[in-house]
Amino acid sequence: MSDEYSRTEKIDKKALKRQYLEVKTRAGVYLIRNLVTERLLIAGSNNVTAALNRHRFEMKMGSHRNLKMRADWKAHGEDSFTFEVLDALKYRDDPGFNAETELEDLVALWRGEISFRAENDYEYKGD
Repeated sequence: MSDEYSRTEKIDKKALKRQYLEVKTRAGVYLIRNLVTERLLIAGSNNVTAALNRHRFEMKMGSHRNLKMRADWKAHGEDSFTFEVLDALKYRDDPGFNAETELEDLVALWRGEISFRAENDYEYKGD
C-alpha cells in the first residue's frame, strides 16, 4: 500500500507542477489605498498578483521602498490599507501590439478615473 501511495503522490506533484507552469501571469493595474489618509498608489505590473503580494510583504517587514507608505503603515496599521486589482491587460493578436505601452496607458487612464493626486498620493517607480 505504501508503494501505491508513493506513486499517487508523485503523480500529484507532477500534475501540480505542470498546472503551476501553465498558469499565465496577469498584467494589469492595481491600487493600494490608505483608508485613513486617503492616499493612493496606482501602478501597473506584468504580474499584478505578485506585485500586490510584494508590496504587502515589504510593508509587513518594514522595508517598503516608499517611505511615506511605510510610515503610514507603521502609524495606522495593516487594517487601514486595501489592495485590489483594478484592470487586466487584454492582449491582442496584432503585430503592432505593445504590452508595455498598453499597460502605461491603462495606468494613466485609471489615475485619471480615480483622481490620483501625485503631490499627495504615494509615488512608486518599480515593477
